[in-house]
Amino acid sequence: MNLVLHPVLPGANLMVGRRFHAALSKGDWSAIRDLLTDDATWTLPGDNLVSGHVSGADAVVERARLIASYGVHFALQNILVSKENVALSLHNTAARGDLILDEHLATVCTLRDGRISAIETYLSDVDGMNAFFQ
Repeated sequence: MNLVLHPVLPGANLMVGRRFHAALSKGDWSAIRDLLTDDATWTLPGDNLVSGHVSGADAVVERARLIASYGVHFALQNILVSKENVALSLHNTAARGDLILDEHLATVCTLRDGRISAIETYLSDVDGMNAFFQ
């Protein structure tokens, strides 16, 4: 008897994670907007220009645009899925003058009806992020 293995198709949550990272990396703001619920939120720790809590899909897109405007490279390490949500493990790097951003983070996305309703970001170096995004 021959055992035939079929490739595992990625789940919907995995695809949301891939699409979010691809859109963020390319600066495709309309694609990010399409992935969000209208009432989406994003919470980032720290005390800087990109930290805090924003509400509404347009505010989430504007935050992504602001972070990217600093020349951040969003290197994907892993996409992690749960039964209902998705998280991206990223290594973000950038340079601005003498300031260097070199940070590992987890971006945890809560999904509702296949779209991102909340993002919470966990950082490895809040002080470094505060210095870079002042």
